[in-house]
Amino acid sequence: MPRFTVHIRDEWLAIPCRDPTKTIHWLGLEALRRYIKNKPDNGGITTLKDVRFVVRRCQGQGLLDGEDTIEDALEDNDFLELAMEGDTMSTEFIPSQPGVSHLYPYHVLYRSENICMDGNSLTSTDLVNLGRGLYKIKLTPEAETKVVQARELLDTIVKENKVVYGITTGFGKFARTVIPVGKLKELQENLVRSHSAGVGNPLSPERTRMLLALRINVLAKGYSGISLETLHAMIQAFNASCLSFVPEKGTVGASGDLAPLSHLALGLMGEGRMWSPNSGWADAKYVLEAHGLKPIVLRPKEGLALINGTQMITSLGAEAVERAQAIARQADIVAALTLEVLKGSTKAFDSEIHALRPHPGQIEVAFRFRSLLESDHHPSEIAESHRFCDRVQDAYTMRCCPQVHGIVNDTINFVKNIINTEINSATDNPMVFAERGETISGGNFHGEYPAKALDYLAIGVHELASISERRIERLCNPSLSELPAFLVNEGGLNSGFMIAHCTAASLVSENKVLCHPSSVDSLSTSAATEDHVSMGGWAARKALRVIEHVEQVLAIELLAACQGIEFLRPLRTTTPLEKVYDLVRSVVRPWIKDRFMSPDIEAVHRLLLDQKVWHVAKPYIDKYETQLSSPGSRPISPTSFSLEPPLSPRKRVRHE
Repeated sequence: MPRFTVHIRDEWLAIPCRDPTKTIHWLGLEALRRYIKNKPDNGGITTLKDVRFVVRRCQGQGLLDGEDTIEDALEDNDFLELAMEGDTMSTEFIPSQPGVSHLYPYHVLYRSENICMDGNSLTSTDLVNLGRGLYKIKLTPEAETKVVQARELLDTIVKENKVVYGITTGFGKFARTVIPVGKLKELQENLVRSHSAGVGNPLSPERTRMLLALRINVLAKGYSGISLETLHAMIQAFNASCLSFVPEKGTVGASGDLAPLSHLALGLMGEGRMWSPNSGWADAKYVLEAHGLKPIVLRPKEGLALINGTQMITSLGAEAVERAQAIARQADIVAALTLEVLKGSTKAFDSEIHALRPHPGQIEVAFRFRSLLESDHHPSEIAESHRFCDRVQDAYTMRCCPQVHGIVNDTINFVKNIINTEINSATDNPMVFAERGETISGGNFHGEYPAKALDYLAIGVHELASISERRIERLCNPSLSELPAFLVNEGGLNSGFMIAHCTAASLVSENKVLCHPSSVDSLSTSAATEDHVSMGGWAARKALRVIEHVEQVLAIELLAACQGIEFLRPLRTTTPLEKVYDLVRSVVRPWIKDRFMSPDIEAVHRLLLDQKVWHVAKPYIDKYETQLSSPGSRPISPTSFSLEPPLSPRKRVRHE
């Protein structure tokens, strides 16, 4: 039975078709019917009879005639886009199948700007944007010169028949086995083929792009001995979005991420499977050919240069740290809204309290709470309603947010520094030092640095979910909230947020297991040659899963806090928090009676992933800071800092 994937607004829908003689118009109506079913407000569509729409192919944007039959116009598993009259048709997009990433799950916009790589100045923010397809890659002239010089040294070594590990010898346990010159090309090809032994689902296109981009950046440093021709071929594949099939499992994180990087190289050799937006999944040889590209031909040492390093750990780590930073600053906004609904006190956020324990993250979180909650700058009718209550102090989950959220911010900054250092580090072996005229074997491929950092990141960020789940409990518990049980009227007939809280609790419980560090484990491999490893691949994948759970728990808290606001009306909260409420209500309507809740959670999760909650509140936070810094106002503590990504040390993006 053929199946088609249809994109409608912000949704991808899989549509089976038992009768291929039906028309394209029927397929569009069926897709719309399923779209409406999944939307709490029916997507704003009252009746299908009045909807006018067009259907296009994703590839090439070809318009389809609604009267044509499916069997005449489409092939099995075609990707289509449906646009309703009045909607804007997206111009370019890439389905993220197979493999799922939350970097940019619906489509990728290709731009003409280049990031000029030199191996020294890429950041985690750059890498995530490269994964999204926002930039293409070029090498700087300085990088090209270094690459050429290192390759010339290797060519000399081969010409003089010197015995050098990985160049004229075997690998690992076979390091003492000298390989004849006539078989050096076969040696490198065998290395890539034999090491392509990963298992599991493939990385999503976004994550594979990040992996390929990072490998290019490391090779551009000029210490791996790659040829300029091979490096240019990798860049051409990246710019065309020709992406190898890279299974997510199989690396122990030393000697580097051998299995995933081998799969990455295998596709570039024209072997195995590859994906592109034009072809979908197909044999790598044909995907490259369809884009006018040739498979790379490995020279001595090039196979080793392509697969030795920590780029799998580090590229996933870059996504993890960027998402962690995004959710951490939005967690402050969500918690502030919850505190307002629970009629908490703002006194615990007084700047002088936090100046006595001047951790940067703690000071920053307390400042954000002050900028969002009731003050001379932002009055709150809700806060005014309980100004003279007899409550002395709040529960820790509200009062201690600066202390708990603060260490998360400081943890993220610590880990981000390590990841950014790793992004621009040479992690090959042996290293090629053209200026010294020698190669040196070392251990830069060991993934302990990013592995330990990402285990620490998971432990730190998890606390945002842990404390959030307790705030959800307070919102749902009428003895603690003074609100209706589970935030719904007619309790009993309606269950409200009862099981949404259970979902949050289950995610927090999963995180407690996932936070066990993987980098404390090591298993000896390669006949005891690689006798201590980092297990960093699992640390990275695990950190991403923990962060996703944190995002989902905070999405539930944000939904619950906005629902709590409904029971306090007509009282209004502060302007910035009202703007956050309005944002949530733009995608999820109030909970009047029980309904299908998962779409609501996913819609708010999407807001957090897109950082829309942060973008709505940030202007008010910035304005508050400006007002406090103006003459006559009490200045902000000098230890206050911004969590915005730092400016790069040199300009890397050129508009060409």
